[in-house]
Amino acid sequence: MDRLDLYALFVRIAECGSFTKAAEAAGISRSAASMAIAALEARLGTRLLNRSTRRVSVTEEGRALAERCRRLLNDADEAEAMFRPSGSPHGLVRAGMPGRLGRRVVAPCLGEFLDRHPGVDVELRLADRSIDLVGSGVDCTVRVGELAGSTLVARRLGRIEFINVASPAYLAEHGTPLHPRDLGAHRMVRFVPPSGGRPERFEWQEPAGPRHLEVPGRVLVDSAEAQIACALAGLGLIQIPAYDVRDDLARGALVEILPQWRAEAWPVHLLFPARDHMTRRVAVFADWLGALVRGAVACPQPGAAGMSS
Repeated sequence: MDRLDLYALFVRIAECGSFTKAAEAAGISRSAASMAIAALEARLGTRLLNRSTRRVSVTEEGRALAERCRRLLNDADEAEAMFRPSGSPHGLVRAGMPGRLGRRVVAPCLGEFLDRHPGVDVELRLADRSIDLVGSGVDCTVRVGELAGSTLVARRLGRIEFINVASPAYLAEHGTPLHPRDLGAHRMVRFVPPSGGRPERFEWQEPAGPRHLEVPGRVLVDSAEAQIACALAGLGLIQIPAYDVRDDLARGALVEILPQWRAEAWPVHLLFPARDHMTRRVAVFADWLGALVRGAVACPQPGAAGMSS
């Protein structure tokens, strides 16, 4: 096994946490993979992996080496790409993002990118938790919310606007609220974080900051899909990212209400590891992904759509 193949094997093990899976991907036996990594550790004089009966995890030294190895492998791919016809980008791009954004926005449009760049393959990693770019081997990730102090490179894509919506049937039965003070006579389908915590309250922005109001409701849900389904069924009003219900608004299945009393928007960024050089395949994918997400989260200003008072 040459050095680049060894580094590729080590990176696979670090990313998937399994000698067996990494060995299968490399077309070698598990014992051969184990011996190769043991020899690498002996040559470097340090432990790179913590081994247990259930899982393999990287040490701090292993984490640092995995990142260096990824750079070397990317550089090797880029060097070979120089001699391909037209120098077109080539290889695999791993991208992380929140699950619903990936399912609703990115996956349906992915064919457009693949047709434009036939040499590039894409692996989408959908998760509603923050993805560790360095440890997971992801090339870029979309992150929603304020960014804590980080060494990652960030590209701002915009803000996710939250709007208030309800079904026409619900509004016909309960009336259309014109001010948050009217919500005492209404019902809200409230979102509860899957990890636990307090159910959401109705939120709106004022010059002094966000305001919150407890709105009665008989249904609690822990997913946006369920929240939208309940709203479509007339079980109450919801506060939801505008991109999530754009189609429902267009066909009249949901109606925006209280357009002047929206919840605080969430910033959206595209993040990259702090590397000296970005490969062409990652660069072209990041440009495409950034434009796609930026367009998807764009939302009319309050009052530009919805019911008039």
